[in-house]
Amino acid sequence: MRVAVLGTGTMGAGIVRSMLRAGLDVTAWNRTPERAEPLKADGATVAVTVPDAVAGADAVLTMAFDAAAVLEIAEAMIPGLAAGAVWIQAATVGLDGIARVERLASEHGIPLLDAPVLGTKQPAEEGKLVPLVSGPRELAQRVQPVFDAIGVKTIYAGDRIGQGMALKLACNAWIASMTAALGQSLGLAATLGVEPGLFLEAIGGGPADTPYAQLKAKEMLTGRYPPSFSVEGVLKDVGLMVDAASRAGFRQDLLRTLHELYAATAAAGHGGDDIAAVYIEFAPGGADGPGS
Repeated sequence: MRVAVLGTGTMGAGIVRSMLRAGLDVTAWNRTPERAEPLKADGATVAVTVPDAVAGADAVLTMAFDAAAVLEIAEAMIPGLAAGAVWIQAATVGLDGIARVERLASEHGIPLLDAPVLGTKQPAEEGKLVPLVSGPRELAQRVQPVFDAIGVKTIYAGDRIGQGMALKLACNAWIASMTAALGQSLGLAATLGVEPGLFLEAIGGGPADTPYAQLKAKEMLTGRYPPSFSVEGVLKDVGLMVDAASRAGFRQDLLRTLHELYAATAAAGHGGDDIAAVYIEFAPGGADGPGS
């Protein structure tokens, strides 16, 4: 199977390498060409233009920051697509964004799958993402080798475009909430005069413990936040959640609070850091605490 990956940033580069390990024929393109160049050493063909990247591809996977970027790439992609090539839209673009993508695909007769992925940089590198797929099941089956290459399992969310994106927003709401709640507990312990590491010891091995909490707490307590899922990324996603919830008449209290927390973290200069940097909003001394 010949696959074009458009967007080789934090997630896209790992996706390309996972596809190559699975034996797929991959052509990569990135808006900033130097970010795609290292993939040549892994066996990918690196294209200079989008039309060159998608020429002859059986499937095209788009992985960009937001809907505007995806749609801009798509406008350049469409003229070069082979008949019947499946567009796998894997970026988190929200419900309005995926609706705009669907309209564009429909206008040009392009088979489309809504397939955002659950996971961050390391799972992308290891082929351990979880594609959350919606759209015609026949199309999903046709490109299953792509999902098998990049993921440990594929969740089929439904035959309606947008169901995969809705599931992704629900999953990322959990990640955003859990990370902020962890920062809150560590910060509360420290503020009340308790060694914050004791919180981890207290929950360790119990039903409230998670590997994620242990991992992110180490980042919080050392003040080092290497980006796996950036503050800018979660801020964008929580904004999409607020919009979707508002349109559906679902309460947004917690989502809006999360948006305020991550916005403040970004404003403090941590937009490019991992979401664990939200700890600065709870640490004694606030922005003067760990990670500042």
